[in-house]
Amino acid sequence: MTLAVPAPVPSRTAVPRAAGLRATARITARADGGGTTRLPVLDGDGPIALRRLRAPGHQARVCVVGAMSAPLGGDRLAIEAVAEQGASLRITAAAATVALPGRGADHAVYDVRLTVADGACLEWLPEPLISAAGSDLRMTTTVDLAPTARLVLREEQVLGRSDEPTGALRSRLRVRRAGRTLLDQEMAYGPGVPGWDTAAVLDGHRATGQLLLVDPQLADDPVTVQLLGDATGGAGAGVFAPLAGPAALVTAVAPDALRVRRLLDEAARSHLQFAL
Repeated sequence: MTLAVPAPVPSRTAVPRAAGLRATARITARADGGGTTRLPVLDGDGPIALRRLRAPGHQARVCVVGAMSAPLGGDRLAIEAVAEQGASLRITAAAATVALPGRGADHAVYDVRLTVADGACLEWLPEPLISAAGSDLRMTTTVDLAPTARLVLREEQVLGRSDEPTGALRSRLRVRRAGRTLLDQEMAYGPGVPGWDTAAVLDGHRATGQLLLVDPQLADDPVTVQLLGDATGGAGAGVFAPLAGPAALVTAVAPDALRVRRLLDEAARSHLQFAL
C-alpha cells in the first residue's frame, strides 16, 4: 500500500538480492473526451505488479500487487502515479506491504511520488506497511498538487508482526499545493529512535495511521478540531484537524491495524462525508 547503490540497469532487469532490487512502477491516468478516465500508462516493475480494476462511473482504479517479498534490506522501490487534468484515479493494494531484513546491513528505500493536475482527483489508499523485526526501511511519499486538484491519502504503519518487536522505520510525507508546502512531516520508530514508544508519541500502541484530504471546497467550509475514539485511548484514539491549504488531517494510534482503520473510517464517514 518504503544504500549501497547498484550500477544502473535497464527497466525490469533483476539485480541480485545481495545488492538489492531496483524497480519503479508507473501509472498515468488521463480523461478522455467524454470524461472517462483511461490508463495509457500502467507499467509494473520487479516486485510491483499493477492490475486494473472495474470502476463505477468515470473513475479509473488500480490495485498494487506484490509479486515477491519486498522491500528487503538494500532494495530501492518506487511507485510514480500521475492524474492528468480532469482525471479521477483510485489506487489500492491487494495486501499489506511487509518490510523485511535483507542479507546485508543496508536499509531499504520505498518512494511514492504522486502528481495531481488541475481538476483531477487522486485517491491513494494502500494497505498497511508492516515493519518486521530486523528490517530497516526509509519511506518517502511526495505529492505535488495543482491549485484545483483533490487528494485523499491514507497511510498506516504496523510496528512488528504478531508477538515480535518492530524493525526500524522512518517515514516522511511531503505535500505541495500550487508550488507551496502544505505539509512536511517525518516520523521515526524502532531501534535507535529515542522515545518513540513513550506517552509522548505512541503510548505503547503498535499501529498508527493518518488520512489526509485536500479539497478546494474546504476553503469555504473548513473543518473544526475533533477527537476520535474513547476517552481513555486504550482502544485507540485520534484527532481530526484542519490544515491550511485547504486541507484536513486525521491522525490515529491504536493497539492494532484494524482499530486504526476503524478510526480513520469513522472520520471519513462522519466528518469528511467520504466513503473509503
